[in-house]
Amino acid sequence: MFDRIAGVYDAMNSVMTAGLHHRWRERAADLARVGPGTRALDVATGTGDLAIALKRRGGEVVGSDFSAGMLERARRKDAFVRWEQANALALPYEDDSFDAATVGFGARNFSDLGQGLSEMARVVRPGGRVVVLEITTPTKPPLSTFFSLWFDRVVPLLGRLTGEDQAYSYLPSSVRRFPGPRDLAAVMAGTGLRDVRWILTAGGIIALHSGTVI
Repeated sequence: MFDRIAGVYDAMNSVMTAGLHHRWRERAADLARVGPGTRALDVATGTGDLAIALKRRGGEVVGSDFSAGMLERARRKDAFVRWEQANALALPYEDDSFDAATVGFGARNFSDLGQGLSEMARVVRPGGRVVVLEITTPTKPPLSTFFSLWFDRVVPLLGRLTGEDQAYSYLPSSVRRFPGPRDLAAVMAGTGLRDVRWILTAGGIIALHSGTVI
């Protein structure tokens, strides 16, 4: 499915978020606290926008994804990021290999959220950062009403227009299944991360979580 939608992925992201997804990725990159001389991993990198945001802060960046189609698009954007095909639930990297690990709009696709986050924490050195950028479901109207209308009706319609109705019907269902901010923080803490905190933005539709590896 992800290989199939690689060609429309960036355009759909921009349409669905009015282009704001780039700003949210920049905030996630800031929370990773990387710079020259550091090494960062972006898991489930997709077409690579968060990995590229990390690269702009200096240091070495690896962008990994299980979708060859997504990685092909990422390689066209930036030749200085190392793009590697990998399974987020069994990352092919040694313990303590990175100063930070991030995932942007990919954690809800992990078939085992706890395992995926544990793998991210495993490959980050003590004192390094794990950052999760994800869509979350607002609970208070009128935003909750708008969110439901947009994700349950408009997004699947946009998907049908691109010929990928299955993928963009999957999106709202994956958001609904994903833990809310407090529950996600608990899962992150359960992997051994400390000082887990989150920021809500875009009126409560977007959550940025961060924690420090012990």
